[in-house]
Amino acid sequence: MKKIFTFAVILCVSVGVRAGGLMTNTNYHISFDRMMARGATFDIDATYSNPAGLAWGHEGWQLSLNFQKPWQDRDIETVIPGFMGGYNQKYNGKASAPIVPALFASYKKDRIAVSAMIGIVGSGGFVEYDNGVPMFNVPLTAMLAQSGVLPGSYTLDSQMKGKQYIYGGQINFTYKITDFLSAAVGFRANYYDGYYRGHVVAEMGGTKLVNLQLDCNQRGWGFAPIISLNYHQGPVTLAGRYEFRTKINVPNDTKVLTAEIAGMSPEQTAAVLGSKMAGYLDGVKTRYDMPALLALAVGIDFTSKLRATLEYHYFDDTHAKMANDRQKTLTHGTQEILAGVEYDINKKFTISCGAQHTDYGLSDDYQQNTSFACDSWSIGLGGAWNITEKIRLNAGYFISLYSDYEKNQGSYQGIGIAGKDIYSRTNNVIGIGIDYKF
Repeated sequence: MKKIFTFAVILCVSVGVRAGGLMTNTNYHISFDRMMARGATFDIDATYSNPAGLAWGHEGWQLSLNFQKPWQDRDIETVIPGFMGGYNQKYNGKASAPIVPALFASYKKDRIAVSAMIGIVGSGGFVEYDNGVPMFNVPLTAMLAQSGVLPGSYTLDSQMKGKQYIYGGQINFTYKITDFLSAAVGFRANYYDGYYRGHVVAEMGGTKLVNLQLDCNQRGWGFAPIISLNYHQGPVTLAGRYEFRTKINVPNDTKVLTAEIAGMSPEQTAAVLGSKMAGYLDGVKTRYDMPALLALAVGIDFTSKLRATLEYHYFDDTHAKMANDRQKTLTHGTQEILAGVEYDINKKFTISCGAQHTDYGLSDDYQQNTSFACDSWSIGLGGAWNITEKIRLNAGYFISLYSDYEKNQGSYQGIGIAGKDIYSRTNNVIGIGIDYKF
């Protein structure tokens, strides 16, 4: 029986150290929500998406305040036909975030522009599994059954939840080199703020057999330079941006780390768990690098009212370190293709739409119950209202349509029976923002 519960606790302790995902966000301004491809813009959101393009932007000051509300599901369906008469269980993970703000500012005079932005540049939200995750629920159930302890004769209370935010502050300096070419250099400071909290408690007949309690906070800083170029002549704009890798190495601030097994002393438990507990010890550091990013865009003004942009992103995820070198399991870095179109109905109203395809380079070894990704198509639409010559209201909505990822295992979580996990996600974002020109 000791081996059964020891194995269960080992699995539980492994959960948090793998929590997270591919780290970078790209939607800060509502113009992205309603058009997607913004890499060739000269508007205030160019502060992020095309800093060099601000050389052709508004003369003088600009400010922009944006608010977005995302909501997501991150579900795992576990199917093991030969287990317990046929096991099919869906574990629902609710991911949420409060209203997410972003602030932009820029000033341009003649050939020089200075700009800045503050926002949540990576991750950004909470996820919670109220019934735990199958990576430890299933093996625990299997081992108890093998020992004659069948479901219904004991209680299992398990929960996992986590938070990840990367706050970023960016500043850029833009210079128009010639009438057609501009360049910008920038710098972003990133602050990681996250936690992992959870528990697993197994009881039988009023006796606590397993008691795991975890409360681990993580905070740390990272910095990255940014360079960009913009070529603009006539109706054509060519733009490129490169963000260097951000190294983020965060130490644990562990408030609670308790692993108790009935019949075993703390020393015996620690000896059995070994390095599995080490990842949560106070002061231990974990890598959450933000990858280098190459963004290329082509924008064309077909008429004075109709504009379109085609864009490409490459995130060098395979060289951005993650916990336990998880980045090495990816087949390639994330690649995105974006396209968007914008049309001015008149001087007051603009409508736009766009699409984005994201390919993460996923593998079975990358996908984990506590952190997984799915390739997707995103579609956005919305519009802008020029309330006055100085004030513009932006509103947008986008939805991400994910491809389910099926991970088959010849011996599901080591129980000796074939099974699979089917990972699925949903994502919706609505947003509203105000641009103001002085």
